[in-house]
Amino acid sequence: MFQSALEQQVATTEASLREAVAGLDPDDIPAGEATRLFDGLDRIVRTATAARTLLARRVDDSLEWKRRGYRSAAEFMAARSGTSLGAARTEIETSNALRRLAATTEKLLAGAISPQQGALIAGAATANPAAERQLLETAKTANLTELRDDALRAKAAGDPDPDATHARIHRERRGRCHTDGEGARHLQLRGPMDLASTIETELDRLTDEIFRCRARAGACEPREAYAYDAAVEMARRSARADDAPEAAGKQARPEQLALLRLDVSALWRGYTKGDELCEVTGLGPIPVATARRLLGDAALKLLITKGVDVASVTSLTRGPTQAMRYALLWTSPTCCVEGCTRTIVEHDHRTGCEYKHTRHTRLDELDRLCTHHHDLHTRHGWALVLGRGRRPMVPRGHPDHPANGPPSP
Repeated sequence: MFQSALEQQVATTEASLREAVAGLDPDDIPAGEATRLFDGLDRIVRTATAARTLLARRVDDSLEWKRRGYRSAAEFMAARSGTSLGAARTEIETSNALRRLAATTEKLLAGAISPQQGALIAGAATANPAAERQLLETAKTANLTELRDDALRAKAAGDPDPDATHARIHRERRGRCHTDGEGARHLQLRGPMDLASTIETELDRLTDEIFRCRARAGACEPREAYAYDAAVEMARRSARADDAPEAAGKQARPEQLALLRLDVSALWRGYTKGDELCEVTGLGPIPVATARRLLGDAALKLLITKGVDVASVTSLTRGPTQAMRYALLWTSPTCCVEGCTRTIVEHDHRTGCEYKHTRHTRLDELDRLCTHHHDLHTRHGWALVLGRGRRPMVPRGHPDHPANGPPSP
């Protein structure tokens, strides 16, 4: 059988790699060398996966999957690679999108971005080609969650009919269940952002409730574990509510907060333009028409870009005012440290602006930090570099530490 030069080279590379790692015992590798080996193997995986993704559309074109009795190229690829059908479909979609995305293809083959980053960028750039370069820049410093959020915004900005897209997502809403090989049950929901926010808001409220209850008893488990318990509790409470008669004078449920980030000009116009936002904080973009409907829901708070000028407000208390809290949630839905996407945060006074020294609290002197990064700051002297928004946190001896003067040029 004829083999092209590329096929021969791939076969030779595969054999060399197999020989290099044959009999590998990680316990025999010095700890310092392990990190370098890990990085090198990761670059190999990135490059190989990028090439495989590019070839996916040609596997589809070959119809070899049909001759072997599969219903689709995705099913064939999933069986060959041992991945899920959904992952194989995404790989084919990404492969087709990369036909028109030369810059993303170049970065993928160079190993500069991961296959997952490439899939997000390709999906967004297909809908909004002008966003490709900016998303590639974002990928240099952002983690996958941050890149996904930016890709969603770019896709929404390039959507010629966001209301139709929202209606289609609603029509295609799904709830799926499956059991994995270990016997654990998985539940998956897919649907429109506004309905998902209703579920997540109540889930977050119950998760916090369970966390506080367990903490008083001395228990400490990951938040994800309590989130699962909260979902079970939601179902139990719903079942009890269906069985119980309506009680007279029933106490009102506490209001739950979901924050709608919306530029007021977009609200007046009926659609977004340029860099304007219309999204549920922490979830993603929604059409302005959907936002208008949500504004009548007591479970939502509205924060608009031409609202109260909280930047000039000074509080004489240690904690921020409610207006400051909303503004901080607007600018930083997650921890302010670059690369961190934790949403359970504390309001932290910046280095040099501690309350014990200033006896006041100002918006421009606050950052939102997760428990880990707050501990690094207060106990170990780490600090965010000077600036605003998401940025690196560095140890005290770093040249960009605020205690050491202005950041390096």
